[in-house]
Formats: sequence, structure tokens, C-alpha cells
Amino acid sequence: MEENKTKQKYALVTGGSRGIGRAVCIQLAKDLDYSLLINYNGNREAAQQTLKEVKANGGKGEIIQFDVTDAEAVNKAFDLWHEANKNAIIEVIINNAGITKDGLFMWMKPEDWHNVIDTSLNGFYNVTNALIQKLLVNKYGRVINMVSVSGLKGTAGQVNYSAAKGAVIGATKALAQEVAKRNITVNAVAPGFIKSDMTAALDEKELKKMIPANRFGEAEEVANLVSFLASSRASYITGEVININGGIYS
Repeated sequence: MEENKTKQKYALVTGGSRGIGRAVCIQLAKDLDYSLLINYNGNREAAQQTLKEVKANGGKGEIIQFDVTDAEAVNKAFDLWHEANKNAIIEVIINNAGITKDGLFMWMKPEDWHNVIDTSLNGFYNVTNALIQKLLVNKYGRVINMVSVSGLKGTAGQVNYSAAKGAVIGATKALAQEVAKRNITVNAVAPGFIKSDMTAALDEKELKKMIPANRFGEAEEVANLVSFLASSRASYITGEVININGGIYS
């Protein structure tokens, strides 16, 4: 236990280079004493910008490149990272990486089905499975999965995304029960319409009519919730799906 106190503690955010992922990295830097491990797949420049903003807010961290859908690449990246950081532990895993390929199911191409599920569901497996054993040995950890209102109520034109996020919700609840005795919590955060690259093409004026709060949410609002769940203050919350959607959930 003594050795654990001297370890450098990290929080990993997949898809941390932009949008909600970036906002989460910045909020964690402000609120918690973790070094940030900012994952990106293709946009190194955006990841560097996130790191810059983390440092500007008094935090510290580094970037790490891998595609969450590629199990071999994920394991290799973590093996190399652990080799170079022997006195460090990743205590917080935030599975934020996700993509959308919207379209009506009858016209959905196989690749649009598989790519969306690969990123959200298999990405959750590849990253969490690679690190969960270390959390169990550590006897402390936080796993936070970014899901969606689509995974709870289903959204027309998003059968693939709804399926992927719904599956992660089920996995969240099951894994929470497996690891709770080791002081590891596993929760999901389900945003509704949040201003980001992913929602930029949507008709905000029209859509906000169906949101009781009458507006899209801000990435920072989601980040505040994630930061709380990543903290020791949320130690008795596990297996939960927390909605953050301005009252839209029905």
C-alpha cells in the first residue's frame, strides 16, 4: 500500500483530442490530482492542443496514440507506456471515443454498422480489458463510459449507434457488479444534445423544441459530471447510467 502512495496516478481519456473528450481532460486537470493520458487516433495536432489547455489550467499529462478498435495496437501502446512509466498507474478510465454513421437501417452499409459498434463497444472492451487487472490489483479505480440518450430510448436513423451504446450500458452494469468489492466503480454518462463537432450539422433551432431545457448542453456541463464520477466522492455510485440531457429522456 505504501508503494501505491508514491505512484504517479493517471486518468486516461480515449478520444480526448476534441469535443466532450477535450472538455473532460480540462475539467479533470482543474478538479483532480491526476496526470492526464490523452488518447487520440488520427489528429495529433488536436491532441496537442488539448494537452496545452490542460497545462494552462494547472494540470499535467501526455498524449498517447492508438485506435481503440485495434486490440493489438491498444495492448502494444499500453505495454510501451507501462514500460516507460514503471512508477505510474492508470486509476481512471474514461471510454469516450465514439463515432456516428447515421442513416436509415434499410440502407445501412455493413461498414457503417461495424465501424460504429467497433468504436464504442469493442473500443470499451479493448481499452478496459487491457487495464482492468491493474485496477483490481490496485484495489481502486474508476471506469466511466460515455454512452448516449440514443442507447436508452433509441433514435431513428441511429440504429447502429443506439445498438452500440445500449450494449455498453449493459456491459457497464455487469462489470460494476464484478469489480465493486475492489473499490472500483463503473458508471455510464448518457448525454443528450451537446454542442460539439458531432452535433454541428444538426438543426439546433428545430431540435431544441423537444428539449424541456430549451437548449443544447455544453461539453463543460458533461465534463463536470464525469469529473465528479472520477473522484473519490462518488465511491458509492456504481452500475449507474446518469442522464445529462436537459430533461429529454422519456
